[in-house]
Amino acid sequence: MKDLWFDPAQYLIGGHWIDARDRLAVDDPSSGATIAEIGRGTAADVDAAVAAAAAARNGEWGRLPAVDRGRILTRIGQLVRDRAEVLARLESMDVGKPLTQARADALALARYMEFYGGAADKIMGETIPYQDGYTVWTLREPHGVTGHIVPWNYPMQIIGRSVGAALAMGNACVLKPAEEASLTALAFGRIAAEAGLPAGALNIVTGLGEEAGAALAAHPGVHHLSFTGSVAVGQAIQSAAARNVVPVTLELGGKSPQLVFADADLDRALPFLVNAGIQNAGQTCSAASRILVQRIRHDEVLERMAAVYARLRVGPALDDLAVGPLISARQKQIVEGFLARGGDLEVAAKGQIVTHAPPGGHYLAPRLLARAAPDHPLAQEEIFGPVQVVIPFDDDDHAIAIANGTDYGLVAACWTENGSRALRMSRALRAGQVFLNNYGAAGGVELPFGGVGKSGHGREKGFEALYGFSVLKTVAAHHG
Repeated sequence: MKDLWFDPAQYLIGGHWIDARDRLAVDDPSSGATIAEIGRGTAADVDAAVAAAAAARNGEWGRLPAVDRGRILTRIGQLVRDRAEVLARLESMDVGKPLTQARADALALARYMEFYGGAADKIMGETIPYQDGYTVWTLREPHGVTGHIVPWNYPMQIIGRSVGAALAMGNACVLKPAEEASLTALAFGRIAAEAGLPAGALNIVTGLGEEAGAALAAHPGVHHLSFTGSVAVGQAIQSAAARNVVPVTLELGGKSPQLVFADADLDRALPFLVNAGIQNAGQTCSAASRILVQRIRHDEVLERMAAVYARLRVGPALDDLAVGPLISARQKQIVEGFLARGGDLEVAAKGQIVTHAPPGGHYLAPRLLARAAPDHPLAQEEIFGPVQVVIPFDDDDHAIAIANGTDYGLVAACWTENGSRALRMSRALRAGQVFLNNYGAAGGVELPFGGVGKSGHGREKGFEALYGFSVLKTVAAHHG
């Protein structure tokens, strides 16, 4: 694979690149062809990585002043920015996302490193007024060794928001990327070392979730776990961590709604209504998979969204069309299974797969499904594909009931020109993030992100992530 400048069948452990004994094939979602091989990590490899992280935390990395940690992260960010195009092409081929979206992910990774580099020496404690004769203050200290299990849909972004924050706080990290998409994680490890990150501060073991991932989640030497992925796997990871009484940050699934009221500026809303559902072929935890429309404008919104869908083209990632392939044949089969269950729904519109798309690619035409009942399985369950359902509502209370009527609570949006209604919705919607007359706020790294319910718990991004990757210590001095 010409875009590789490193051997992907190696692990990064203690500052050394170690050849894997067993390997896994890496397939290009756009063609189905094998483009590389990665290592199939074992529990022994994870043991070695955790030991290396512990040594770094107790050694050079742990003794480094916060300002110097920040300078290293900032250098990593600059190197990522310098190589954004190479990283984007690598991510595009590995994940199948259109090149423009992969470029945005590379720049987001750079921005995370810059943000956390600048924040590293700005995490302060506080003094607490107390009884006469005492001075009391708090300190924020790293957990120690943190484990990071990163999914295949946004490897670069999620490495940035979890590993970046953990390193800024002085933790030493063990990263296990998804077996479907490990290449940019390995490239990031090379860049971090080039930037001067001390040996062992970041360790990377690739492999299967049920092998390397499970070993990391259950490891007694890990002091905090960060996981992004499915609810079922998140539950298993939390159970494994509970045996060691280890805190876990979980960012799981979503069934996020956008609420379109009668007074909404539809010209402004329309691109967000569609793009937030089809980005990365809908393989996004925060995808806007439910569009709730006030009944009086339902047909108009449906018609305008359908016109956009009819123009959507699906093709190879490097063609940089609106939609690329799904990550794997298995994921395509899962989404097709959902569509079969939704056979009773009206297909208002669908996109088209380009004629030159390789037959081995995992392509699926986006679907816009109309007039779904709020309790329909496709309006309740996370599909993780380019499928949106449009649901009518009558009034504010009805909209809130539908929006909050799933097990998830990750993201929600409200489109209205009524400022009072917008503020009421921001409080009433059950979600970790609420967007008013926008969706995603351009993905700002400064904005705390996480869910409620089965969307998980804990927060990533912004300063909240730094608090999550630290332990608060209270010191009480009695001086009479």
